[in-house]
Amino acid sequence: MSTATMLAEKPEYRPSEDEEFMNERQLEYFKQKLLNWKEDILRESRETLAHLQSETENHPDLADRATSETDRALELRTRDRQRKLISKIDEALRRIEDGSYGYCEDTGEPIGVARLEARPIATLSLEAQERHERKERVHRDD
Repeated sequence: MSTATMLAEKPEYRPSEDEEFMNERQLEYFKQKLLNWKEDILRESRETLAHLQSETENHPDLADRATSETDRALELRTRDRQRKLISKIDEALRRIEDGSYGYCEDTGEPIGVARLEARPIATLSLEAQERHERKERVHRDD
């Protein structure tokens, strides 16, 4: 039985710290989580694009036009953030394929199931992320 079939039969599966880290079942779980997230973002992007195309009318009232332009700028910023997020999701999917997913890119240690559950695109363990952020604060203050 394939892992995908096992997941389809047991949709309640959640990875746990008690099992072997990044076993086939966990990898398939995170792959599906990432693919579903990406599909949600792409669907939202298509809806945003459709909304932007339908919202091309000229508003004679300056206040209406300003509101429309502000809304358009916000939607475009959101789309840009979504584009960057899709890139990170694609990178995580590549890491699943090459076997490096779930391991800290600084230390090589496991990132941890709980952190990956909360942030499936994480590339650093919690400790490495905190060190990175402290270092950024120090350099920002210089």
